[in-house]
Amino acid sequence: MAAEAWLTARPIAHRGLHDAAGGVIENSLSAAAAAIAGNFAIECDVQLSADEDAVVFHDYVLDRLTAETGRVDARKAAELAQIGLKGASDRIPTLIGFLDAIGGRTPLVIEIKSRFDGDLRLAKRTAQILEAYKGQPIVLKSFDPVIVAALRDLAPGLARGIVAMNEYNYGDYDRLSAGEKHALANLLHFEQTRPDFISWKVTDLPSAAPFFCRKALGLPLMSWTVRTPEDRARAAAHADQMVFEGFLP
Repeated sequence: MAAEAWLTARPIAHRGLHDAAGGVIENSLSAAAAAIAGNFAIECDVQLSADEDAVVFHDYVLDRLTAETGRVDARKAAELAQIGLKGASDRIPTLIGFLDAIGGRTPLVIEIKSRFDGDLRLAKRTAQILEAYKGQPIVLKSFDPVIVAALRDLAPGLARGIVAMNEYNYGDYDRLSAGEKHALANLLHFEQTRPDFISWKVTDLPSAAPFFCRKALGLPLMSWTVRTPEDRARAAAHADQMVFEGFLP
């Protein structure tokens, strides 16, 4: 499916328009409301709960953003929905609750988190939830090509994208071999994933793989995460749109 035109029409607020100093925490309903008020699209993350529901949360553990500790997927969705976010009145939203609160008022980019272990439960649950959503357009993305490839069958009506970068040197990718990291950085999975758009780390632009996808194949290119004037200039020169945080475009 072709990527939506809105992907390049307006900036996309990274995890909503959050401002921790002002009590607006990433991936919260307050951050979503602020993005809507600013007329921005929203990027958010989903994680799997113990009872195989989707919740809107970035980290695999609760420690950074809440007063709780431990893995997100060790708690049921109803329990997670009662956990407050640090420095705010918001709690962790379920994906259903997040969609209900947005009420179709702005487009969404949903990143499906993955441990690169072949587990498709979160992708399946996300696709199932979105079947009933009647709001503004939604696209799905992931760093994991297995998930992106699976979305072709799980959510055939939604555009899907691959998130990538040049160097996979974060702890989340320690389980991957050097060969697997090379394949990710060079989109060697392209025949299997067939993404509708590309989302590339802004400080790694320009790079050969996203350049080819954009110029030769005509795929929209997002840049993440734009935080500085230098990032913004780089995104403007080498991408079609930015996923931003920490300022107002």
